[in-house]
Amino acid sequence: MPDLAAMLAAIDFGSAPGSDWAICALILTATLPFQPWLPLRHGPLIHPWLGSMVLLPLLWSTEHLLPNGMSMHVSSACLMTLMFGWPLAMWSLVPAALASGWMGHGHFPPLGEVVSHLAWLGLVPGTLGLFIGLAIRRLLPNHVFVFILGRAFLGSIAAVVLSGWLALMAGRKPEVLGTLEWMLGYTLVAWGEGFSTGMLIATFVAFKPQWVLTYSDERYLPGRPDRPRQPGPPPSSSFKDED
Repeated sequence: MPDLAAMLAAIDFGSAPGSDWAICALILTATLPFQPWLPLRHGPLIHPWLGSMVLLPLLWSTEHLLPNGMSMHVSSACLMTLMFGWPLAMWSLVPAALASGWMGHGHFPPLGEVVSHLAWLGLVPGTLGLFIGLAIRRLLPNHVFVFILGRAFLGSIAAVVLSGWLALMAGRKPEVLGTLEWMLGYTLVAWGEGFSTGMLIATFVAFKPQWVLTYSDERYLPGRPDRPRQPGPPPSSSFKDED
């Protein structure tokens, strides 16, 4: 039997602060009571989810193209939350972070670096997007334009900007960057996140509503019957139509 202590010693855990590990552990553990895998029992979601698992590592690996240690990029965390529900979206970001780290370095990076990347570029904005979306749903009318413009577009922008501010407060800004540069970078990324999420959600709502777990015609187009959906058992998730 291999020595467990030797195996653990061979792993490069990096220098991520304990707060980053705690964020990842807290958010991922919080999803478990909602059984994150259940949405995949809904047949129409399987193919878009598999497609996202292929595309996300490529998208996340673009962080290595930025200078000055600016670890920021469009993560699609808010898009994943709207399409697949918060629990499954959070767990789906884990392999994306691991694969993108390997793609960017040519070898497996320090685990602490992956944890920090996952926490501040994925789990935090995705979770903030969940709460912002729930607030929008409670405070504004249930209308398809509110869902697209409010939750998908503006909600994604707000989630990413707020994530950048929280990361700044947590001391995650590299010393080579000023506060203005850091927040400007996050604001620019936030607009990219908002435009991409809003555009794709608008397209899916129009042509593939079965790909968006948190959307239904019954809720957002009152008075109009639901469009026929592809066969498959409905996802038994507490986050259907609720993120």
